[in-house]
Amino acid sequence: MKRKTFIKLSTTLMATPLLSPLESWAQQPRLQNWSGNLTFSTGNVFYPKSVEEVQQLVKKHNKIKVLGTRHCFNPIADSKDNLLSTRDLNKVVSLDKQNHTVTVEGGIKYGELAPYLHKEGFALHNLASLPHISVAGSITTATHGSGVKNGNLSSAVAGLEIVKADGSIVHLSKSKNAEQLNAAVVGLGALGVLTKVTLQIQPTFMMKQHVFTGLPMSQLKQHFEAIVSAGYSVSLFTDWQTDSINEVWIKSRIGVDKDENLKEFYGAKAATKNVHPIIALSAENCTEQMGVAGPWYERLPHFKMGFTPSSGKELQSEFFVPFNHAVEAIEAVARLGRQISPHLFITEIRTIAADELWMSPAHHQKSVAIHFTWKQETEAVMKLLPQIEKELSPFNARPHWGKIFTMPAKTLAARYEKMAAFKAIVAEYDPQGKFRNQFLTNVLYS
Repeated sequence: MKRKTFIKLSTTLMATPLLSPLESWAQQPRLQNWSGNLTFSTGNVFYPKSVEEVQQLVKKHNKIKVLGTRHCFNPIADSKDNLLSTRDLNKVVSLDKQNHTVTVEGGIKYGELAPYLHKEGFALHNLASLPHISVAGSITTATHGSGVKNGNLSSAVAGLEIVKADGSIVHLSKSKNAEQLNAAVVGLGALGVLTKVTLQIQPTFMMKQHVFTGLPMSQLKQHFEAIVSAGYSVSLFTDWQTDSINEVWIKSRIGVDKDENLKEFYGAKAATKNVHPIIALSAENCTEQMGVAGPWYERLPHFKMGFTPSSGKELQSEFFVPFNHAVEAIEAVARLGRQISPHLFITEIRTIAADELWMSPAHHQKSVAIHFTWKQETEAVMKLLPQIEKELSPFNARPHWGKIFTMPAKTLAARYEKMAAFKAIVAEYDPQGKFRNQFLTNVLYS
């Protein structure tokens, strides 16, 4: 994304009300994204309650973009014309206990789906750091949790229902058209509206998490794989101000993963109370720690569903690098520590298993993701990102699609072997560019 474009979108204040025929004609202010750094460019927002209404809206408008829970930090979902929110498409459609799948409407949030699955005896393979995000939006951008054997959230998709640009419906599944499904799952909002998603599920399980503080960077460099493999899901947090990792969060399955209730972990000390990833903030919003047992959906996220996640007012960036270059990539970022830390809340380092999804940053690549939760200092961040991307360029870093980056289309095309094939699918599904916006132009065509 171009720096000028992002700053314009991030700083423009718009407050024109809208009249939406699918929102009881109630006047609404211009929407913002979750953290408030971006105000959407139109007040024309529609809230369909059925697939048929989605089809009508898509047929009616020449330009339209789809909104989920608005958790992206860049204008991937922005439109100057019309927005279609999946807010009211939030139901569980069916649960297939025999084949271990659940089909849901695209707008349902993980925090709404997870308790239902647990009550029925099932679980998802992983969750992101916060459960407030929608299923369709998350898989569209390849949002992820952590775990060396855990793929991103998109890797659980077994089927999709998509409303294409002409209003027709396409059904894709692993059993009938797996390659097309791999092309469409991480679709960047370019293919159409994801109205239904079928996810693979597994028997439910219980978990607990332990936090350790002050892991020496020297230990991380020497024992990286062992450290990130110490639990089902492991996250490392650092602010790059010292030669250590601030916190290590280890999430373990009870009765499955090795858990010795250690007082020390590679030189890090066990926390004596619940902590927040940003150490200065209260842990009230965070999921339970200190080895207290709980269901998977109350331990895999870092933040509780009913609370404001992370710091709230922030920016985010994230870059995926190959697992075997993780230590070198971390060292590369650490060299910029003095420049980064004044503008940073925290960095999180996580692992993601390789997948087959064409536009996933983990496509054919077991990965480590280096995530930055920035203070909302847009100009400073936009100056830092090219420096970080340059340091990570030897490792062919791939950005998270829903966060802030400055890599041009040419660079991205060189790092995604299926980019040309994906653009061909986009042309087939949306030949007139109904779902294309400036973001897609920047990352796919510029």
